[in-house]
Amino acid sequence: MIDTEAIAELAYDLARHDFSHPSGRRDVGFREKPIWQKVRALGTRLWLDTGDIDEADALWCCEFEALTTNNTLLNKEIQKGLYDDLVREAAEAIRRTAPEIDERELVLEIAFILNARHALRLVERFDAHVSVELHTDLGHDVERSVAYGRRYFDICPERFYVKVPLTPAGLLAARKLGQEGVPVNFTLGFSARQNYAIALLAQPRFVNVFMGRLNAFVADNRLGDGRNIGEKATLATQRMLVELRDARRTRSLLIGASVREGAQVAALAGLDVLTMPPKAAAQYEEAPSAELSSQVQTDPAVPLAEGVSFEDFNAGTLWDVPQVLKDCIEGLLQEDMDTMTPEDVRSHFARRGFADFLPDWSPEDVRTAAGDGKIPVFTTWKERLSKGAIGLDALLNLSAFEAFSADQRALDDRIRSLI
Repeated sequence: MIDTEAIAELAYDLARHDFSHPSGRRDVGFREKPIWQKVRALGTRLWLDTGDIDEADALWCCEFEALTTNNTLLNKEIQKGLYDDLVREAAEAIRRTAPEIDERELVLEIAFILNARHALRLVERFDAHVSVELHTDLGHDVERSVAYGRRYFDICPERFYVKVPLTPAGLLAARKLGQEGVPVNFTLGFSARQNYAIALLAQPRFVNVFMGRLNAFVADNRLGDGRNIGEKATLATQRMLVELRDARRTRSLLIGASVREGAQVAALAGLDVLTMPPKAAAQYEEAPSAELSSQVQTDPAVPLAEGVSFEDFNAGTLWDVPQVLKDCIEGLLQEDMDTMTPEDVRSHFARRGFADFLPDWSPEDVRTAAGDGKIPVFTTWKERLSKGAIGLDALLNLSAFEAFSADQRALDDRIRSLI
C-alpha cells in the first residue's frame, strides 16, 4: 500500500526547495503606473494571466496583485525544458519512497510538484497571489480534488488560490475546501446562472466568466462579429453577485477571464477582478481609455448575423437567472450537500427541469467536444441548443475542460518522456 502521507511530505519539500518567501513585502522595486491606478480606483483588481516570468516582468507594476496559471499556461513553461532536471529528481525520489507506485500516480505527483514549484517562483519574483490549478484527471473526483487542493494550499497558504473546475464534483470539492478555509478560484464558468449557483452552493473566493471564448464562439461560427456577448454575460454576472453580496449571501468575487484585447479593460471597468494575458495588458498601456468609468450597470448590445437570434444557440443561459432556477438552487441548499455525490447534484437540477444546466454528457459528447477544440462547432450542437436540451454555458464549459485536458496530457507526456 502506498504511503500517501510520505509522498505528500516529499512533494512539499521538492516544491518548496530553495523557496524564499517575500514575507508580504511590497517594496520589491516595482513602479507605479497611473493608467492602472485609474482602473483600480473603480474597484477593479488587476491580475496577469500568464505563467511566463519574463512576460510578466515586462508589465508588472504596483497596481497588479496576482497571476493566474492553468493547465495550458503551465504546459507552455514545462515544454521549454525549464524543469526537466526537477522531473527526473522527483521521479527518483518518489520511487525510492514508494517503489510500488504506478506510472499514472507518479505522473500526477510530478505534475503537482511542477505546478507548485513554478507558482512559488511567481510568488517569489512578484510577491503576488498565484492561482494553481488541479490536474484535469481530478475533475470528476471529489475526494481527490479536496486532498490535492489542501496540499496546494499547505505549500503556500499566504499566496496560493486553488483553482477548481466547474463540474458536479468540482462544485462539491470547492464547497468542502472553502469550509476548511482554502481560498478557491472556481474556474471554467461562462454565465450568470452558473455563478449564481456556485456563489451560493460552494461559496468560493472567486468565480469566473471566460468572456473571450464566448465572443469566439459567435465569431468563429459566423453567428455575429463576436463583439460584446462575453461582456454582456460578464456584466450581468457582476450585477448578480453584487446583489448577493449586498444581501450577505455570498462573498464571492467575479474574475473577468479570457480577456482578448486591451479595449476590454475599459469596457469592463468596475468589475471585481480582471485577469489579462500580457498581450492585452500591453495593448491597454499603449492605448488607454481617455475617460474611464464603471461599466457594471451597462448592458451592451450584441450584434448578430442576419437571420440569427439568441434562441438559435440558447444564449439566454449566459445572462438570465430565472426565479425557477433560483428556487431550484434554494431547494438544493436545504439538502445535506456535504453527503451528496456529483450524480446527486446533477439529478437535482434535472428533476427540477434544468437538465441543460449540468447535462449528463455521453462519452460521444465528450469525444465530440474534444475534437472541436477550444470552441464548439455550432452546427454539431445546434439542434440541442435551440431546443434548450443543453445550455450554451454548459457546452462551453465542456469544451474548455476538454481543451485544458488536452494540454494537461501534453504536459504529462513530457514527464513520461523524462522518467
